Amino acid sequence: MANKNDNKGTMTMEEVGRKGGEATSRTHDKEFYQEIGRKGGEATSESHDKEFYQEIGKKGGKARAEQRDND
Repeated sequence: MANKNDNKGTMTMEEVGRKGGEATSRTHDKEFYQEIGRKGGEATSESHDKEFYQEIGKKGGKARAEQRDND
């Protein structure tokens, strides 16, 4: 695979993250990701209130609606 920045074999942070994500997805199953999500949700819920989640839900819904409008 060709490297986007072609600087003597170095990779961009984007490439490193993508490759790491692909490797992780090959070695872990659905339950692994469910557990990560559960732990993240618990940790976040301790530092954020209901309004925080309502706001990010609205932002996500708006962004998705805009994506659909542009398809």
